[in-house]
Amino acid sequence: MRMRITTTALAVCATLTVAAASPAPVVKAARVMENLGRGVVAVRAGSTQVLVSWRLLGLDPEGIGFNVYRSTAGGAYVKLNSGVLTGGTNYTDSTADLTRSNSYRVTPVVGGQEQAPSGAFTLSAGHAVEPVVRVPLRPGGAVKFVWAGDLDGDGEYDYVVDRQTSPQKLEAYSGDGDFLWEVDLGPNSLNQDNIEPGSSAIDLGHWDGVTVYDFDSDGRAEVALRIADGVRFGDGTTWTHENDARQFMAVLDGRTGALRNWSAVPTTYLADGPMAARLGVAYLNGSTPSLVAFMKNRRNDGAFNLMMGAWRFDGDSLDRRWTWERGGQDAPDGHNTRAVDVDGDGADEVAEIGFVLGGNGSLRYSMGPKGIVHGDRFHIADMDPGRPGLEGYGVQQDNPSGLLEYYYDAATGNVIWRHGGGPADVGRGMAGDVDPRFPGMEVWSFSGLYNAAANRLTEPDTSLRPWPQLGLWWDGDLTMELLNDGKIEKWDPARPTPSGSLPRLVSTWNHGAVRAAQGGPTLVGDLFGDWREEAVYTNASYDELIVFTTNQPTPHRLYTLAHNPAYRNAMTFKGYMQSHHVDYFLGAGMAAPPRPDITYAP
Repeated sequence: MRMRITTTALAVCATLTVAAASPAPVVKAARVMENLGRGVVAVRAGSTQVLVSWRLLGLDPEGIGFNVYRSTAGGAYVKLNSGVLTGGTNYTDSTADLTRSNSYRVTPVVGGQEQAPSGAFTLSAGHAVEPVVRVPLRPGGAVKFVWAGDLDGDGEYDYVVDRQTSPQKLEAYSGDGDFLWEVDLGPNSLNQDNIEPGSSAIDLGHWDGVTVYDFDSDGRAEVALRIADGVRFGDGTTWTHENDARQFMAVLDGRTGALRNWSAVPTTYLADGPMAARLGVAYLNGSTPSLVAFMKNRRNDGAFNLMMGAWRFDGDSLDRRWTWERGGQDAPDGHNTRAVDVDGDGADEVAEIGFVLGGNGSLRYSMGPKGIVHGDRFHIADMDPGRPGLEGYGVQQDNPSGLLEYYYDAATGNVIWRHGGGPADVGRGMAGDVDPRFPGMEVWSFSGLYNAAANRLTEPDTSLRPWPQLGLWWDGDLTMELLNDGKIEKWDPARPTPSGSLPRLVSTWNHGAVRAAQGGPTLVGDLFGDWREEAVYTNASYDELIVFTTNQPTPHRLYTLAHNPAYRNAMTFKGYMQSHHVDYFLGAGMAAPPRPDITYAP
């Protein structure tokens, strides 16, 4: 079956959108987030030990405890712990017969009463000793990105996987690896130039064109993507339009890959060809999610047109709420987008490396007049717990003033400190607490490791700073580990070593993993287990996801990062892949995080 889009249909769609900024959004209720299950996972941590881990949910009551149960070879479940567990949401089982299969589940305990048991995770008989969960895939082409979302409504994450074939494909799998559907991106995905890609091409350079989220808050995730002529959906229907450059935002059913609804991408810059895009999620009104897009194409003079937009899917219609066009404004962009509540009013703003848009699509501030230009990477987080609000850190590419990196107030864009010495192309920049001797986070590129709040080198020898790639919560303490070039590493302030020789916790290639584009994983996020993060790779044959999950216990109890609004938004964005941050300070000496202002989807 082929779908034909007519100019009449386009006109109707246009009447339902708002091209100009509307009044500021009003926060009416807690934001609706995923109704996640316990995400129980078990890995062989040693010859006789199994680490069992599960989620503390964002709205779990204070004092909730847990019991851990094991079933061996399909037998009755037996409780393992002698007393209710009220510390970290993990448990080391040293008594299992690992020559047989073992299934684990947990039961919450509230007010001394056991609640309904969680779903179970089964560790196969004779399972390898490895910090890995393996998810089978169909044979196919190389994978650059993976997205996580609860496609079937069971409370656990499923996977959407790209295939860098020609034409490109999207595939969906259950969390156990059952194939669900495929979308063929069609002939307009054959042009895979990373600057000016085809109108339906995805996942090239810092463009993705896809994201996964429960947009209508019905308990099941949808797949949003930018489409053009020739895209074949999961139910076999094909989208057609006589102009290959015309593009549309589409929302697909996460269970089937069928089209739910669509909205036209504005044609403001159509004369310069199709627009490359990166997509993600923001709660612009504070309570319901919107699809947001960063879109560019290149003019004949080599300059770029920039448009940003927001759409709302209510389960029926997909309506464009606003678009913002940069035009001649001094608003520097980069290779990442972040959606986070920068001013603490409960509603998200949309942030680029040099400017921020409010929830209504108006320009909140630009740092262009402060000397900020284009750069590759930036972070927004509570870097200084002694200072109200959130802070930002960014790096610069060939700034003519010589600016290399800068630290700023995320609510206002006021620059707090800056480091010069260039101009240079500072291609990497990182933020996280890696030195517990100093309060708050460290930030670093290639000029040394600085404590952000104090603007002070924590290690005087600038050559001993770690490589500024990705952070990863892994080993169970409250300082951040690092994920760099397939290695999970730990920078040790007591015995600092230069990049390339940090103490190594895991070498992913020892477990069959291959690095994706830009030398990294296909996805990082808190996918299951406790608050530590997973890193998703594929094997060399691209027929298996290799999901690295910690094998180390922790006494620290934190609610799942996926129920933190800032963190979950960040999981929906790709671009040049960057670390995700929560909206509270997570690090050494941290206070207990506040309860998130959320409610669960049905």
